[in-house]
Amino acid sequence: MPFAFPEGLAPEVYPLAWLVGRWEGAGVIAYEGIDETPFRQELVFDHDGGPYLRFVSTLRVRSAAAADGEALGDQDGESGDGAAFDTVWSTETGYWRVASERPEGLTDSQHPLEVLVTDASGRVSLFLGVVGDGRVDLATDFVARTSTAAEVTAAKRLYGNVEGRLLWVEELAAFGHPMGSYASGELDRAESPS
Repeated sequence: MPFAFPEGLAPEVYPLAWLVGRWEGAGVIAYEGIDETPFRQELVFDHDGGPYLRFVSTLRVRSAAAADGEALGDQDGESGDGAAFDTVWSTETGYWRVASERPEGLTDSQHPLEVLVTDASGRVSLFLGVVGDGRVDLATDFVARTSTAAEVTAAKRLYGNVEGRLLWVEELAAFGHPMGSYASGELDRAESPS
């Protein structure tokens, strides 16, 4: 099926058009000091015609009682015994913008990217990176946090369009540990882009 740009999308964000829509899927969190934890994710990219995309991401895990010894859930967010992914692990919201100034070293198919992420647990992060050829590479340029937020000092993210699926990985430097693998997910488009 040929790709169509979402109606009303600002030309400035055409390089991000493939992200627009609702994505759902599963993944796993595994970081030093955190037991390997399966999750379900909903990720929405939308727009209001402005030169940016808005996004909201929610990761849900099973409640502690349901998670003990369970396998990763099915497409309905439940395990074989009916244990739902009912506990919010994290929620993020923010904006993705294609930068107007083009740094040296990018190919014609690559575009500079600025991403502002607000985490409900008390962090604001600015990511800088590149989008092109169905791939997004991001790294933090700045992290601010409240006094009660987890001590995250840096992060890297990679998103990729792989045969119509959205795959992503994130690395963190947190809790005094150096940059290391934190989470990854595989998402399918849940609805057509709007």
